Amino acid sequence: MTHPVVAVGASVRFDGREWTVAVLEGARVTLVGDGGTTAAVLLPYLLAAEGFEVIGGDPVPGIPPFTLLDGLPAKVRERALDWQRHVLEVETGFPDRARSGLPRPEYDPAVRSMAQREVAKAVELSAAGWAAGVGTVRRMRARYRVRGLWGLVDGRVVRGGSRLGRADERVVAVILRVLKEQRGRSSGTLSRLRRQVGWALEEEFGEGAVVLPPASTFNRLVHALADGQGLLGSAVQRRRRSSRPTPPFTPTVALRPGELVMLDSTPLDVMAVLEDGVVARLGLVIALDVATRSICAVVLRPAGAKAVDAALLLAQMVTPMAMRAGWDEALSMRRSAVPFERLVALDARLAGAAARPVIVPEMVVVDQGAVFVSQTFVGACESLGVSVQPVPPANGPAKGNVERAFRSIGTGFSQYVAGCTGSDVSQRGEGVEEEAVWNIAQLRDLLDEWVVAGWQERRHGALRHPLLPKVSVSPNEMWAALVGLCGHVPLPLSGTDFVELLEVKWLAVNDYGIRFDYRTYDLDHPWLNDCRGRRSARQDKKGRWEVRCNPHDPGQVWVRTPQGWLEVPWVHRTLVTLPFTANTWDYVRGTVERREGRAEHEAQLARVLDDLLRRADRGLGSKRERAVAAKARAGALAAGTDLGRVAGGGASGLAAAFGYQDVVGVPGGRGWHDGDDADGVDEEVVGGEEWWADDPGEDGQDDAGGDAPHTRSEGAGTPVCGQGTAASPERGSAQSGAAPRPARAPACAGASDRQRPGAPGPGTRHGGGTYDAYEEAQRWTAR
Repeated sequence: MTHPVVAVGASVRFDGREWTVAVLEGARVTLVGDGGTTAAVLLPYLLAAEGFEVIGGDPVPGIPPFTLLDGLPAKVRERALDWQRHVLEVETGFPDRARSGLPRPEYDPAVRSMAQREVAKAVELSAAGWAAGVGTVRRMRARYRVRGLWGLVDGRVVRGGSRLGRADERVVAVILRVLKEQRGRSSGTLSRLRRQVGWALEEEFGEGAVVLPPASTFNRLVHALADGQGLLGSAVQRRRRSSRPTPPFTPTVALRPGELVMLDSTPLDVMAVLEDGVVARLGLVIALDVATRSICAVVLRPAGAKAVDAALLLAQMVTPMAMRAGWDEALSMRRSAVPFERLVALDARLAGAAARPVIVPEMVVVDQGAVFVSQTFVGACESLGVSVQPVPPANGPAKGNVERAFRSIGTGFSQYVAGCTGSDVSQRGEGVEEEAVWNIAQLRDLLDEWVVAGWQERRHGALRHPLLPKVSVSPNEMWAALVGLCGHVPLPLSGTDFVELLEVKWLAVNDYGIRFDYRTYDLDHPWLNDCRGRRSARQDKKGRWEVRCNPHDPGQVWVRTPQGWLEVPWVHRTLVTLPFTANTWDYVRGTVERREGRAEHEAQLARVLDDLLRRADRGLGSKRERAVAAKARAGALAAGTDLGRVAGGGASGLAAAFGYQDVVGVPGGRGWHDGDDADGVDEEVVGGEEWWADDPGEDGQDDAGGDAPHTRSEGAGTPVCGQGTAASPERGSAQSGAAPRPARAPACAGASDRQRPGAPGPGTRHGGGTYDAYEEAQRWTAR
């Protein structure tokens, strides 16, 4: 490496002009330009000025790379040092820079010219056995002036061999191109790659223009090009390497709780037992706070997460996790490292909470999955004031914290649970389905307990106390340290907030009601009647009305009217006696061919759906039908349980606002809840959770003489069944702005599933078996 020399008389370029250095005094330089103009500048300023350069002049050698010299063989290093002494003696007359004593006569610059000194050195080296002539001495002098001592090193030693050898550059370019093109393809052999490269060479350069190397040489060339670059290996390894961002990497940093929260979903590595013994894997969705590494929310679903489940994560984050029955007191927030007394004074909900942080997110980082980029999830984030930051597609490292958390869940929780499947098929054992013993509710309780006891209390290597950077802390300890600096602001959610988290659709309200996905929703209510055939104020949605629906319970929707939210039931909800989801409905739609009008086809779909669910409840039907029905019931139960916990318990009106109170604790049970029981007895408590179930006898009496909601036929606008109002005003639903809850409606006269007065309600237990509304209707009509 060389540097330009600024000396008196040197020509330099400065400030866009050429100058001559006239005076160099200390750090001050006097420049003389054309026409006699002068300029005095400081030497550091001159050297650092933009566009400065020394014009002409001889460079001087810079500092030699001593670390590279130390890595050379001893003989090579000594030979370079010997050449340095010879070159210095030729140029200065002295073999070193100390210049002590007198130069030898044949190298004295005062009496010998440079040419004579070069000849003398060549003769001396030849006599010493070196193969060095005058040209070699002259060449070494030039290399030393340019590169210093490193220029005198034998180039054959430092050059090294090429990893590609003498391969044709055209072959190398085509190999790299083909390797990059097949990154997303299934794994293949090197012989397939060789054929593809041969075809590409013929297509680009012509047949026979470029010779393809032999197989062994080609394989060595491919490994030299692709090893360590993510171009070879399994398809998973190639995708993982291709999704990695371009270095240098920037670590993700968050300094306060909720500043950055990562959301992601993955299959849980555990088989769960659903209804009727159906075994299936569950979908896991979590929210991870980057600042504290806390798992703030968890959702388990049997058939994959929906957008409403991702939105429910936000509600879980801002809601304390209640202590479960049987949990040790050590898992409570009172016994954790957080400043409990100060937090309870701000948020009374923490009094009976488990030791899991309550964090209000500011920004969530999500991938490009349909769940997280849906209008439902983005709208839920906007309603809570949360920013959404999507990462590039197929870029796992962009949310590496949550990906690493999934791996920790697999190694710390899943592998210890019966029915563990392993992370992929290659790690799965035999008979995993037979090992599964836990249902979705039990797995959720086990996972919640592990999060509190095994994750939140475990020291994390990436978490350091702000005042003790050498001490690693647990997520709870980190939250305790940061909440003292950033504070805690409670964010309690109301019933309206939960409705805002549901999936949104923009639909018209017609005379027959609201229709989508071959389902019609209608209710004889002043709020909804005022919207029929009218446009809403949302011109950007073409005057359609905002409708919120729950894919885990399609039995009702919520319409935003000018007066507030109104719950509108499905007109055929009484025909379906067991829980179902939107996936179950889509499955039935795909199996029933439409042969009648829209209204008749919808009623037929409802009857087929009810028949499918009842047969699956008895263990009948095909394997596919039982799996669909089991996942529907498990998903509805799991969603209802999650909502009840977030809303503050099973008795909360927020769960009723979602319709989850219909899913009773008895398997196969579904019924309406119209307030307290008539006999004043509290609702049944099953497994520590409160579930609502109507008394069978009262249910039959209500059906015989109680009021029922109107349902309209298509185009006619007249009631199809029932003869009363939707709900009595004393229920208080319309006055409070919440959706009025209809009493159970009797089936239409002549319908195939008409219920006998006084019979047990649909889905309730009677005589040790499950009541079958369809069979009962057949017996009743036969009379």
